[in-house]
Amino acid sequence: MTGRKWTELFFLDEAVAMAAGHRPCGYCRRADYRRFVDAWWAATGKKPSAKMMDSSLHQARIIKGTRQQKRHQMSADALPNGAMILWDVVPHLIWDDAILPYTPDGYGLPRPRPRHEQAEVLTPAPIIAVLSAGYAPARHRTSDL
Repeated sequence: MTGRKWTELFFLDEAVAMAAGHRPCGYCRRADYRRFVDAWWAATGKKPSAKMMDSSLHQARIIKGTRQQKRHQMSADALPNGAMILWDVVPHLIWDDAILPYTPDGYGLPRPRPRHEQAEVLTPAPIIAVLSAGYAPARHRTSDL
């Protein structure tokens, strides 16, 4: 680690990073960061600062007093592209009408998106709102349908 005001984190792609509760870096991914801020603003009606987003994301991703991830339930039909769910005990990426099983090396073959069923959502609620407002995360090449 460099000791700067940020932590270098490495994920398969942006959708996985967002499922872990992280946003684009305002320094090294400035254009994506600005798109993310605009989508957050559209979703909430408030223009956010980096500090405010980080605080909100931390509260939404960790169960207080533990190091456990917060999860929530939503209808799989209502989830935006880029959301990650736990389906059949495997993390999956939602994209269009498919879910793609995640592995550290890439995504597996697509399966049909569940219809009219509740899904355990890994992506924190504030990021679900940002994705619903139109932010499209960068995806690993194995997710191309």
